[in-house]
Amino acid sequence: MKQNELIEILNLAENLKNYTRHSYTSRGRKESVAEHSWRLSLMAYLVKDEFPEVDIDRVIKMCIIHDLGEAFTGDIPSFDKSKADEDKERSLLISWIKSLPSPLGEDMLLLFEEMFRRETTEAKLFKALDNLEAVLQHNEADISTWSENEYELNLVYGQENVQFSQYLKELREIFRKQSLKKIEHMGKIKDGEF
Repeated sequence: MKQNELIEILNLAENLKNYTRHSYTSRGRKESVAEHSWRLSLMAYLVKDEFPEVDIDRVIKMCIIHDLGEAFTGDIPSFDKSKADEDKERSLLISWIKSLPSPLGEDMLLLFEEMFRRETTEAKLFKALDNLEAVLQHNEADISTWSENEYELNLVYGQENVQFSQYLKELREIFRKQSLKKIEHMGKIKDGEF
């Protein structure tokens, strides 16, 4: 890859440092898209021994690039993102990927297609961890930063994506209990609710 091509890609990716997500850090500032992608990549690396059959390098690549579309559109919370928003982000992303030098463009396009289809264990693991990282971040943030719908959403978000793995189902349940404890502490729910 030519140096100017590398610099152009990195300049675009820098947007992910500037665009914030709807979630906050434990110290009360908005989390950047890049920070989410970094910790998601770390999560994949840390759980690799639980998934010996998985090509973890491929999963980590997915984690690193999964939000590159947001370099064009910014972050839209999953509960606010419309089909039109998804289509616009995907269209801009695919157009950009096709402009990348070979073989990078082809490799990245294959990764995104695999992620979109979510048929391989690698793609399923990436998506489950993506959801779990978001829940973990909400659990770490002060509950005053949660929007009203997140009291319920944090208890179920990503649950369907962990079903292929007992390890991830158990991790999801730990996060659910952390969310419940946080919510109960704030008096937002009564015993037996949810």
